[in-house]
Amino acid sequence: MTTSNLSRNIDSLRSKAAALPRSPGVYIMRGCDGNVIYVGKSRSLRDRVSQYFHGSHDVKTEQMASSVCDFEFIVCSTEMEALTLENRLIKHHTPKYNMKLKDAKSYPYIRLNIKSDYPTISMTRTRLADGALYFGPYSSTQTVYSVIASLERTLGIPSCKKKFPADIGKGRPCVNYQIGRCVGLCTGNVSKEEYKDIIATAADILRGGTSGAIKALTDDMYRYSETMEFEKAAKCRDTISALRKLGEKQTAVSSPDVECDVFGLCTADNTSSGHDSISVFYIRSGYVADRDHFLFDDFVISGDIDESPLLSFITRLYSTREYIPKEILLSFELSDSDSTLLSEFLSEKSGHKVYIRTPKRGASRSLCELATEDAKLHAENKVSKNKATEKMLARLASLLCLEVFPERIEAFDISNLGSEHITAGMVAAIDGKLVKSEYRTYSIKSLTAPDDYSAMKEAVLRRMAHAGELRDDNTRTPSPDLLLLDGGIGHVNTVEAALTEAGYYVPVFGMVKDDHHKTRTLVSSGGEVDISRQTDIFRFIYSLQEEVHRYTVGRMSKAKRKTIKRSSLENIKGIGPAKAKVLLKALGSITAVKNASLDELTSVSGITERDAENIIDHFKKNN
Repeated sequence: MTTSNLSRNIDSLRSKAAALPRSPGVYIMRGCDGNVIYVGKSRSLRDRVSQYFHGSHDVKTEQMASSVCDFEFIVCSTEMEALTLENRLIKHHTPKYNMKLKDAKSYPYIRLNIKSDYPTISMTRTRLADGALYFGPYSSTQTVYSVIASLERTLGIPSCKKKFPADIGKGRPCVNYQIGRCVGLCTGNVSKEEYKDIIATAADILRGGTSGAIKALTDDMYRYSETMEFEKAAKCRDTISALRKLGEKQTAVSSPDVECDVFGLCTADNTSSGHDSISVFYIRSGYVADRDHFLFDDFVISGDIDESPLLSFITRLYSTREYIPKEILLSFELSDSDSTLLSEFLSEKSGHKVYIRTPKRGASRSLCELATEDAKLHAENKVSKNKATEKMLARLASLLCLEVFPERIEAFDISNLGSEHITAGMVAAIDGKLVKSEYRTYSIKSLTAPDDYSAMKEAVLRRMAHAGELRDDNTRTPSPDLLLLDGGIGHVNTVEAALTEAGYYVPVFGMVKDDHHKTRTLVSSGGEVDISRQTDIFRFIYSLQEEVHRYTVGRMSKAKRKTIKRSSLENIKGIGPAKAKVLLKALGSITAVKNASLDELTSVSGITERDAENIIDHFKKNN
């Protein structure tokens, strides 16, 4: 846009902003390409939006405002309505200058299926309206599995694959029962009611730490003692002891009755990282039960116009969380109106009063300072790692004589079982980090016999054919800066010739393994490149080679398993590929189909009563 056009556009935006109503609402900023670049809310649309196009601002605000070519607005009746709408629009558009958060679907939860007679505890990324209890979300699956393992070990919840009550009394109890880490549900000595009490204790712990569960178990222990049920009292005593040991392993930061979430903000001005960062401590019973870290860039977090990004960030974070404590501690100040609005929003969502405080002294202030320091360290460590990765990639580019910095590296591998399910897998590393959303699988249908060279050539050409295509998010599929093939010079020559003929020019190297299946060297048409003395480069290439091999074999094996399952069902009279697929999708497994009743089978779409009888007869005959 020329200077004169830019000036005219600013004048037009100022005039449009001056005509806005002084009402609560949401404004949607668009760039010159029409994409949404920022979404904000205000109690006065005219005052807030007009400020973007008048006077001087900090660098980040100026950068966002100068990118605006047009804006839209939606008037709301209340600020609460505006805040809710803002969160919904940010999630839908994911604007460049708003704080980025993972989509709620990507967070892991702990699920207790309390509707079952014998509830189980598991990890899930999907919350359903199925009557189960969901706890979280948690910051990572590692945290979820650690919590589940601690509950299983502490309360004796079965961690085996047995199904209850079907497997009660079948087989010998496992070693966990022998060493006292499982209550032994499979022995038949634990009643349904006793097991549900254990699950209720687990739910209490997940809701608010161990103190509430210890208090309830202590009351039960004394009650059992008074009624001379000493065995039950002893079980309560042992569980209390285990819970106290569990608490000792956690990081104590406050007194046992403290339950709150603590937000620590470290701005770019206060750290060498050059980034704004936030750490959130989720404190339950005085312990840090979980924590989240957020590193931000390219948005206004502490600008001189808009204070609402922090408010928006917190509301969006809690829109994904099942549990909200009664107290939220902030290391930073929100305006009185934003603090009141946030309290109302969270109170309405949680069903209880939520207090928002910025403490000035005492233990609460110490918690805020601890979270702020954690945010600073996390940002600096992240940037330090990024710089080390950037240096490694620069040296890799020099070592391989690349013309461009390898921001995007793609690795390919081939896997097959005989002539069936010839599968090519591709993994992508962007700025040195594996990005699973960019992984791709190519089913090679054109070959009737295994031929790694031809399969690799077809997969790479199919990948390159999509370069530059417009995606659903209005971005274009990028081309790789470097292609790595799990193979030797034969693979490289075949792929290079095919790319040249098709008019693609991308550096291609083979990842050659030694006799111990470890990466030995990189090879190209220009010869071999020794990377054994470059420790960080070797580690990076080796991780790529292992990941693409794991991914490709996994995708091929999955396709094979599906075929085996379907083909075994297709042996049944009247069951073809379509019905086999429907049965597996509805019932989940061959075993479930085998054990299904006539009514269960006929409830599956497309399965007639005759089909169901044939299935039952088939499995009876072939038992």
